[in-house]
Amino acid sequence: MERLRRYSQYFFAIVANSYWLFPWKGPIYRGLAKHVCLPGLNCYSCPAAITACPLGALQNFLATFRYNLAAGHGKPGLYVLGTLALTGSFLGRMPCAWLCPFGLIQEFMLRLPLPKFRVWRPLRYGPFVFLGLFVILLPLLVLDPAGFGVTWFCKYVCPAGTLEGGIPLLLMNSGLRRAAGLLFMHKLVILVLILTWSAMTSRPFCRTICPLGAILGLFNRVSWFQLRFHGDRCLDCRACNTICPTDVSFYDGKDSINSPACIRCMRCVTACPGGAVSYKFGPYLLDEEEYGLKDEQTDSTGNAQQG
Repeated sequence: MERLRRYSQYFFAIVANSYWLFPWKGPIYRGLAKHVCLPGLNCYSCPAAITACPLGALQNFLATFRYNLAAGHGKPGLYVLGTLALTGSFLGRMPCAWLCPFGLIQEFMLRLPLPKFRVWRPLRYGPFVFLGLFVILLPLLVLDPAGFGVTWFCKYVCPAGTLEGGIPLLLMNSGLRRAAGLLFMHKLVILVLILTWSAMTSRPFCRTICPLGAILGLFNRVSWFQLRFHGDRCLDCRACNTICPTDVSFYDGKDSINSPACIRCMRCVTACPGGAVSYKFGPYLLDEEEYGLKDEQTDSTGNAQQG
């Protein structure tokens, strides 16, 4: 399962950044594929990117919403919201583990031979703070004299934008290098800090900052894809918690197995020696075990039996 997940990460990272004509055709691809929102953190401004970042698209919608509304051209941004809702409804936060390029970069950094530390658990609420403040409120409420907001998260925080967009564009354009000032240095410092932290902690950006993960994580409890914990099979070996990249602890009841922090990497499914973790995909039903109900088992004749 882990090998399949890694192949999936490589595939989506290559496909999402497959515009290799940028040295000759222009620094940023603007074709039809750019209207597709990849449900992962992959910067729109990356020279090789052929898809859009849903987080940037959402901020752009909110930053121009009040201007468009005042001009009589209010646009609900249903495409971006629909993409996020559809992805979350089917998979929850699974794209974070299976296709997000910046998640892959963090996993590579963790391989460096440096001391490893755990994340303070209250910091897992950080993504919701960044989502509410930098993605929603500031772009919507802080406007310039013309009535436009700013994409605050992209402009002041996002390390993926600096790594995939800012640095390559500066390397390609001497004029941009001369114009780079304090804002770029600010973003570069954030990038270095995040990458350094990623070398010592598993996916710290995903766990403490990423607003896209916060959005998709809200769907974990109700998405069609569900993880299930069978407590009667648990050996209390803690293998699931030890291997979890986001420190979800469901074997002892601290977290729900479908916690918003879970990125659904499926490591717990393969690591559990007792087979206490399983998964299902289909229309959402109440989790029988979580709510104290008994599972139904089906016999060889197809009749439902009470287990």
